[in-house]
Amino acid sequence: MLPHLLFDFGGVLIDIDYDRTPAAFRRLSRAGSTVEYSQATQAELFDQLETGQLTPAEFRDGLRAAYDLEATDEQIDQAWHALLLDVPAERLALVAELRRQGHQTALLSNTNALHIAEINRRLAAQYGLKHGIADCLDRVFYSQEVGLRKPGEAFFQHALREMNWRAEDVLFIEDSPQHVATARRLGLRVLHLAPPLTLTTALPEALRAFPREYAPLA
Repeated sequence: MLPHLLFDFGGVLIDIDYDRTPAAFRRLSRAGSTVEYSQATQAELFDQLETGQLTPAEFRDGLRAAYDLEATDEQIDQAWHALLLDVPAERLALVAELRRQGHQTALLSNTNALHIAEINRRLAAQYGLKHGIADCLDRVFYSQEVGLRKPGEAFFQHALREMNWRAEDVLFIEDSPQHVATARRLGLRVLHLAPPLTLTTALPEALRAFPREYAPLA
């Protein structure tokens, strides 16, 4: 059988620059406040948005109060989206080829309604994808829809259960060390996509290195 592929989104399928959003928010803050948001950690306000506990309107108001922002909704959204970069076509082509070969695929993403809508808008404009990244995979699991987020074990377990996958049959592709640690603890095989690794070079190599009972990428 072929290994199942569980993808992170940011830093794997879409390029991310985590420094851009705090810098954008700092420019909107009357006090020059530093927003507590990075790849490694973030303030509770962001956790609440990513697990669906806050609406976008509540999130914006929370940012205004916490960081003394003097900004319109549009300005806040632009700052929040500043970290989102490109989804390179070659990555989508690789995923499509792996699905054609018979790999089952899913996305496990800490994300939120604002980013989902923005990314889907861009993917529709650039690639004609009607449902965004969901058109490219068998299933998508968004933290804000499930109400769980990485690095919590429950989010991983939810995806495995929904896909009817055994952990040992899954290759998890992720760039954040704290999420990699959880996946390994649960018994998933992991491709830690740390710079300078890229999906299009590292994933084929990882599949070729998979145990012999799995068919390699041709």
